[in-house]
Amino acid sequence: MCHVLKHCIPLQVPSAVFCQPPLATVGMTEEEAIQKLSGEIDVYVSRFRPMRNTLSGRDEKTLMKMLVHVPTDRVIGCHMVGPDAAEIMQGLGVALKCKATKEQFDSCVGIHPSAAEEWVTMSAPARRVLGQGRHQPV
Repeated sequence: MCHVLKHCIPLQVPSAVFCQPPLATVGMTEEEAIQKLSGEIDVYVSRFRPMRNTLSGRDEKTLMKMLVHVPTDRVIGCHMVGPDAAEIMQGLGVALKCKATKEQFDSCVGIHPSAAEEWVTMSAPARRVLGQGRHQPV
């Protein structure tokens, strides 16, 4: 593996675990981002009950987490637990591979009502953490 890639953002390969509830991820975890990157990292978190579960009376909830490298505005990680996580993460894998920014996510119109629209409507970070590494996203 390229020396630079080993220390920066790993290859943008989405993955999923088909359990109940399903989970899927692409990009860096919060811990990896803190360890490897320099600068501030915004952590967006959304917990909600998808509308289809509300209408059907099911209690199943969804958790989404997005990591944004503040100095570059790059989305560096997306993680999801909930229905359709794998299907949704496939598209996010393309976005991260294309070096999408938070501004680009924010400029998209969400498909309503869908759980996927939450990725383009997260407006306020849950917290900001400081990267302890020496690298910028590649």
